[in-house]
Amino acid sequence: MKRLFLLSLLYLTFFKSFGQKLNYWQQHVDYTMDVLMDVNTYRYQGSQKLIYTNNSSDTIRRVFYHLYNNAFQPGSEMDMRLQNIKDPDGRMVNKIKVGENEVKESRISKLKPNEIGFLHVSNMKQDGVAVTAKEVETILEVSLAQPLLPGTSTTFTLDFEGQVPIQIRRSGRNNKEGVELSMAQWYPKMAEFDFEGWHADPYIAREFHGVWGNFDVKITIDKNYLLGGSGYLQNGNEIGYNYQDKDVVVSIPKKQKTLTWHFIAPNVHDFTWAADKNYIHDVVPTSFGTTLHFLYKNNPKIIDNWKQAEPKTVQLMDYYNRIVGKYPYQQYSVIQGGDGGMEYAMCTLILGEGKLDGLVGVIAHEMGHSWFQHILASNESKHPWMDEGFTSFIEDLGLNEISDKKVDNPFLGALRSYIALVNSGKEQPLSTHGDRYDENRSYSVASYSKGEVFLVQLEYLIGKENLMKTLRRYFEDFKFKHPTPNDIKRTAERVSGANLDWFLTDWTETLNTIDYGINSVENSVNDLVKTTVSLKRFGRTPMPIDLLVEYTDGTQEYFYIPLRMMSFVKENQIPGSKRTVLNDWTWGNPNYSFEINSPKSSIKKITIDPNSLMADVNPSNNTYEIKP
Repeated sequence: MKRLFLLSLLYLTFFKSFGQKLNYWQQHVDYTMDVLMDVNTYRYQGSQKLIYTNNSSDTIRRVFYHLYNNAFQPGSEMDMRLQNIKDPDGRMVNKIKVGENEVKESRISKLKPNEIGFLHVSNMKQDGVAVTAKEVETILEVSLAQPLLPGTSTTFTLDFEGQVPIQIRRSGRNNKEGVELSMAQWYPKMAEFDFEGWHADPYIAREFHGVWGNFDVKITIDKNYLLGGSGYLQNGNEIGYNYQDKDVVVSIPKKQKTLTWHFIAPNVHDFTWAADKNYIHDVVPTSFGTTLHFLYKNNPKIIDNWKQAEPKTVQLMDYYNRIVGKYPYQQYSVIQGGDGGMEYAMCTLILGEGKLDGLVGVIAHEMGHSWFQHILASNESKHPWMDEGFTSFIEDLGLNEISDKKVDNPFLGALRSYIALVNSGKEQPLSTHGDRYDENRSYSVASYSKGEVFLVQLEYLIGKENLMKTLRRYFEDFKFKHPTPNDIKRTAERVSGANLDWFLTDWTETLNTIDYGINSVENSVNDLVKTTVSLKRFGRTPMPIDLLVEYTDGTQEYFYIPLRMMSFVKENQIPGSKRTVLNDWTWGNPNYSFEINSPKSSIKKITIDPNSLMADVNPSNNTYEIKP
């Protein structure tokens, strides 16, 4: 009986922890790395031991590693992409004059041998036996010495040598603000293998996908450098620096030229660090248990902005904790470095100059990725909208929350941006791989704005309370996993009871749009004033309809038209107001009409979607108004 009870308990725990996905599995890695950085040549050498656990039902005969730094070489795939895309990333090109024309020239194409990036692997073994490894630019293809059976682990060891490129995109040295080392995607990184197979995407400056695991990293570097990044510092007493309060604990002998920083990062899918001789380091404790670290250049022009940004960062993290779920790590670092803003495990690298509002805005976004990418680790290469869009959603909520001037709808910018993309004729489906967009602008608006509007539409469909419950349950069910588009949809269905498969398909896999209008308003007068309102669906994507009627005597009335395929009636979003639930509307019939009986006053104005939440691509016909 005791054994049966334990088995039942394990079954229930497994069932709950994997969000009712009983067959879910994911691979696991344990990295141990020892790295020596030469700050004079910007080259580094290291050794890596990686214990890889195969939790799949497949027998694995090959594995793949990412070698991201190899992208920063003339003639690389990233370089070719820059030279051939219509609107190359402005950070990665130089603008030069050719006659009377301005030409955008790839910065990578002009890198000299001591400016390029590279990452090469040698002496690679599996459980002590040499393996065959083939370097294909940014991917290392490894044929195993012995097949890796389901449910077993193997140990890979290798040596690696790298050169840090001139800062061009995300990682690099000597960025435009003077930060010396932004060490992102710097080590041989195991590619993800999941239910879809291997995700060994070449690196052309887009997003990432990684394997959950633990990192034990030692970095030996010139003793004058201050480091920050992923993980918890283990040896503050040894290096004379306590990362929690910055007190010097011991004296470093003058003859000693280097220090070894030892970090451990548990249960992450990435490890990033930055270093500079001129960092200021501020430590900010919080009431919710996470210590925030701020590392930025000792530049008088920016210090005041960084100091002012610190309490706002605390407010933002506290808000994200409340609306999504508790940030699970003991610390988070905001570090000046990189080339704009990019999220990494337990930290972000951001540019540190500019105005205060811009600094806080970037922090709000990049820190938001700690939930939507570094806890809820969707495949941002295949579904960039899931991390960029969802992060943009909580960013807009968070910035509005801490603003002195709050607005009723913080999503209007995202809605307008999405509609502009639709009207440009350059939209591609959200199911497009992040590397396959024809233009950078199309990628950005789709991933950030249309991805954000996905959640805005969920709010319109199932109501604000259900949406926020969905985000919290999504976090609890899928944290430290790799959720897919279907997982957020099914979570919303479980929370609300609505059928939403049609919405996920239309919004992410097609270019179908939402477009409704008021076709006509006709009055007939008997004992009562009877008004017939005729609506029309012009777009392919169906929606339920919220409609507001305003009368000349100042009263108003809400009407709600359910969508039949949802099998759902949304709660009244304005408690205490009068709302009439009408008959449902089918997709097969693009026309719909209903009657309003008004014995006391005439109609002044009728508005579809009065809260401006529905992503109607042509809102000009959503209002009918009778001029006095």
